[in-house]
Amino acid sequence: MAKLTLTTFVSLDGVMQAPGDPDEDTAGGFRHGGWLAPFADEGMAAFMNEVFDRSGAYLLGRRTYDIFSAYWPRVTDPLDPIASRLNTLPKHVVSTTLTDPAWENTTVVSGDLTSGIARLKEETAEGELQIHGSGVLARSLMPHGLIDEVNLLVHPVYLGSGKRLFPDGGQPTAYELTDARTTGSGISIHTYRPVGPARFGTVGDV
Repeated sequence: MAKLTLTTFVSLDGVMQAPGDPDEDTAGGFRHGGWLAPFADEGMAAFMNEVFDRSGAYLLGRRTYDIFSAYWPRVTDPLDPIASRLNTLPKHVVSTTLTDPAWENTTVVSGDLTSGIARLKEETAEGELQIHGSGVLARSLMPHGLIDEVNLLVHPVYLGSGKRLFPDGGQPTAYELTDARTTGSGISIHTYRPVGPARFGTVGDV
């Protein structure tokens, strides 16, 4: 059975909206798109290549799917470490409106996500079932404990507004840090595994 992993770029204040382009997602009047670009470096690229090298299939939200499908099919270099996988491996997009996806090897997931994801994890015989970006999807899965591992690429920039990965009112959850590194431009890459409900106490109590 594959594990379900989430990889996403976030700012210091947890914003994940429109990291790659000013026009990527302007919902809510967001005017800071493209905030990742000044920090993209070889260290970030190397980590992302490692992540995609572990992939066996992809689970994407509709907006992320639309962004990916508009770009990656045009990257035809068979040696490209990301395009070569995205264009050939199974892709599952969660949507209630998409009926006839044009990107090769894409299926639409609808209905009960809990049972649907369990089935996809069983069907992914090799590698990880990976979520990239897809904030709405990620936030819908977290309360149900369906994400097995989270890769956060924390960029050294404060944005002050925008869609966040962890919204107010979520379920308090404890995570174990399993890997960490920092790139030359200052991106802190943390890999976490959820370990159960958050615990609370008083500092100094034995």
